[in-house]
Amino acid sequence: MNTDTTIAAISTPTGEGGIGVVRISGSNAADIADSIFTAASGKRLKGSVGYSAHFGTLHDKSGDTIDQCIALVFKAHKSYTGEDIVELSVHGGDYVVRAALRAAIDAGAVPAERGEFTRRAFLNGKLDLSEAEAVMDIISASDRQALSAGLAALGGAVSEKCGRIRDELKFAAATVAAFSDFPDEEPEFSGIDKLGELLENAACRLGTLISDYDTGRMIKNGINTVIIGPPNAGKSTLMNRLTGYDRSIVTPVAGTTRDTVEETVSFGGVTLRLCDTAGLHDTADPVEKIGVERTKERIASADLVIVLLDGSDASYDSSEIMRLVCGKPTVVVYNKSDIAAYEPEGIKDERQFTVSVSAKTGDGIERLADAIKEVTAAEHIDGSSAVYLNERQRDCAVRAERSVKEALSALESGITVDAVGVLIDEALSALYELTGERVTVEVTNEVFSKFCVGK
Repeated sequence: MNTDTTIAAISTPTGEGGIGVVRISGSNAADIADSIFTAASGKRLKGSVGYSAHFGTLHDKSGDTIDQCIALVFKAHKSYTGEDIVELSVHGGDYVVRAALRAAIDAGAVPAERGEFTRRAFLNGKLDLSEAEAVMDIISASDRQALSAGLAALGGAVSEKCGRIRDELKFAAATVAAFSDFPDEEPEFSGIDKLGELLENAACRLGTLISDYDTGRMIKNGINTVIIGPPNAGKSTLMNRLTGYDRSIVTPVAGTTRDTVEETVSFGGVTLRLCDTAGLHDTADPVEKIGVERTKERIASADLVIVLLDGSDASYDSSEIMRLVCGKPTVVVYNKSDIAAYEPEGIKDERQFTVSVSAKTGDGIERLADAIKEVTAAEHIDGSSAVYLNERQRDCAVRAERSVKEALSALESGITVDAVGVLIDEALSALYELTGERVTVEVTNEVFSKFCVGK
């Protein structure tokens, strides 16, 4: 990527809309915009102050009018990218917006690559790498919790947490340097004992960061939820109730669902990645057997299991199904409360709740939402204050924790302090990679390849 060029891209979704925005960023942004935009006031954009708006006409290189336009000017160092930016806002028709982009490119701009605006913000020190990644978390947020988590990361929550750990490790590294340079002198504090305490604190903080990963993954991606139960208990009806439309086929015939059916829904303020499955039962049908095996596989990988039982069938033995979900966060749902008088016993244990509903009429669905939030602890999650890592960040934190623990082990076993220092440096390098203070081009390319072109 050549950061000396001036780039341009469409920064709003394609299709019809009220407004479409073409963003131009780079040292020649104002000159390029001036060549295709004429302000009604007669003023040029190049000489205007930052954070100013200008109404006028957008035209192509030959002078043909494209649309009425508002040009927003942002000056370097105080803009999103840290460069001069001009944003051209036109009416949001697909042809109009593309014509505006084509005019900017014909005037000298270079088409932006994926994530190049945010990448320039990172390279110009406007964002660190964890904050840059938070931009996409905000864009892809599917509920309030995911949005809060993304905003917290964009505000520096991950960087701040890592900064505290990094400071402890830098102090530990300085301690090691003091021992190496002056082995016969006692430092100001209690030497080795203090070093061990610093490393233990850093390991503990890193462990807390890593343990939050699964929670963060559920917030960002949704809770991986599988609906299981015997045939004809109403799993597909519940699936349709939660999605709000006929996602699964419902018939009185047992075994209608033979494969998994998936959908993502927002339910009770929590995002669920739902999977309706084939009924669990002994069968000679080879197709149904495959469906049952897939159901068992989905149970193993699920974050949450909804066990749906027929509340009108008191004779059904659910022990085998409950054995399959042992240890999993589970909500047991007794369906068909509209025709059955079954009253559930209530909470079984801290990882299993029981509710009675009618998937057909919707009765009890609110209780199901409450049970899901309780068993997954979703209602206790504060996305605005917690720190959640993505997969790349978690890998960095895991490597840092491993190096810190190895340093502690080396210290306790009496290995030379220099060797301990090498391990501390490895931990610091992993944290620097997490925040982007020291990161390879390959890692940076991978991060920004996930962005859309206009961001």
